[in-house]
Amino acid sequence: MKSVKSLVMAAALVGAAGAAVAEEGGAHSQPKPPRQQWSFAGAFGSFDQAQLKRGFKVYKEVCASCHSLSRVAFRNLAEKGGPELSEAQAKEIAESYKIKDGPNDAGDYFERPGRLSDHFPPPFPNEQAARAAMNGAYPPDMSVLAKARGYSRGFPLFLADALPGFSYQEHGVDYIVALLGGYTDAPHGVELPPGQYYNVYMTGHRIGMPPPLSDGVVTYDDGAPQTVDQYAKDIAAFLMWTAEPHLEERKSIGLKIVGFLIVLSFLVYFTKRKIWANVHH
Repeated sequence: MKSVKSLVMAAALVGAAGAAVAEEGGAHSQPKPPRQQWSFAGAFGSFDQAQLKRGFKVYKEVCASCHSLSRVAFRNLAEKGGPELSEAQAKEIAESYKIKDGPNDAGDYFERPGRLSDHFPPPFPNEQAARAAMNGAYPPDMSVLAKARGYSRGFPLFLADALPGFSYQEHGVDYIVALLGGYTDAPHGVELPPGQYYNVYMTGHRIGMPPPLSDGVVTYDDGAPQTVDQYAKDIAAFLMWTAEPHLEERKSIGLKIVGFLIVLSFLVYFTKRKIWANVHH
């Protein structure tokens, strides 16, 4: 009995200490990104083409000056399951970029207009040039950023995330939306080094990227709100597509396989009944 009371008292002390630490941390604690609603979530989800087109526009006009998209080819913009631009539109976008090529017959490298088969060129020639231009920070490639970023949803949801078919796969896009809208003034008593900004969702709350979005910075032609929140959701959805361009095809094949296995199970069951029903054991 005494040991049980001791355990209860110890647990109470640990809980009180944890609450005191949380209270002391206050504004310095790192909140979990709010869960968003996505058209591509779930077994039957699919990309919203209008949103992908808006997201690409945000990338091209805001993000492309610092972040590369090296795993995406211009032709991908016209493929099924993505933004589905026309081939002419994708070709026009490709030709707006200069691609370093060569060597030619004289052994020299040269620049030429992009082709559909080319990948998006990086904004900087190398990492050293990027760091020199960005005060030492190195902007990450955004091709698979939506899959590379994430967070733990805590108990008991993290248990479901470990189960195939039940896991929540939109951690990355939720995090991107929260991060882009998480810039704020540093709390009282917190001093940031030069070139650093305070972001409530960034690990350590320090980020070298200035706030990239502001209301009205990108003009939409489809009447969608031109707000930071909308921009963040659109670019996050676009980055989900760049990270998993065959998402719709994967889900379609998965559903067909599940349907086939269900039908096969019934066939096996009734075959077993037909063959062994009259056999005495």
